[in-house]
Amino acid sequence: MSKMWEWIKVAIIAFLTVVLIRTFLWAPILVDGVSMMPTLHNENRVIVDKLSYQFGEPNRFDIIVFRATENKNYIKRVIGLPGDHIAYKSDTLYLNGEPCDEPYLAEYKKKQSNGSFTSDFTLEHLPGGYKVVPEGHLFVLGDNRRFSKDSRTIGVIPMDVVIGGVDVIYWPLDEVGIVK
Repeated sequence: MSKMWEWIKVAIIAFLTVVLIRTFLWAPILVDGVSMMPTLHNENRVIVDKLSYQFGEPNRFDIIVFRATENKNYIKRVIGLPGDHIAYKSDTLYLNGEPCDEPYLAEYKKKQSNGSFTSDFTLEHLPGGYKVVPEGHLFVLGDNRRFSKDSRTIGVIPMDVVIGGVDVIYWPLDEVGIVK
C-alpha cells in the first residue's frame, strides 16, 4: 500500500508541475491558418513564452499570441507600439513618417507578382480612427498581408489580451527552431 501511495504522490506532483508551467511559463499553441506565412505555417506547433511580458512589454516585430475572442487566439507580428503613427504606401511600412524595412517579408514579396503585397492605409483610416497607437495598445499585422485578419480589421489590441511571445517552433520536426 505504501508503494502505491508513493506513486500517487509522484503523479500528483507531476500533474501540478505541468499545470503550473502551462499556466505561468510556457504553452504549446497550434498555428491555425496561413496569416503568418512564410514565418509560420498552418499547423505548425509553437511554444508561447508567457513569462517574458509579465516583466516587460513586446518589442516591435515580436510575434505574439493574443486573445482575439473568448474562444480564439491570434498569432501576429507587433508593428506599432504606443505613440506610433502607422502607414503603408506602395508596399512600404512607414513608422512615424520614416520608411521601415521588413526583412521577414522579403522572400514572400518576391513570390508575389500581381499587385501590391500590402494595401495602402493609414492608422486613422482603420477601426478606431486613431492618429497614433493608444497607450496600452499594440498594432499587429500578419506576415501574409493578403490573407490576415489583423489590426487593419480588428483595430489595435489592448496589452492585457497578450498571452505571450512566440519563440520556438517544435513541430513539424523539419521546421524545429527559433522563430526569426
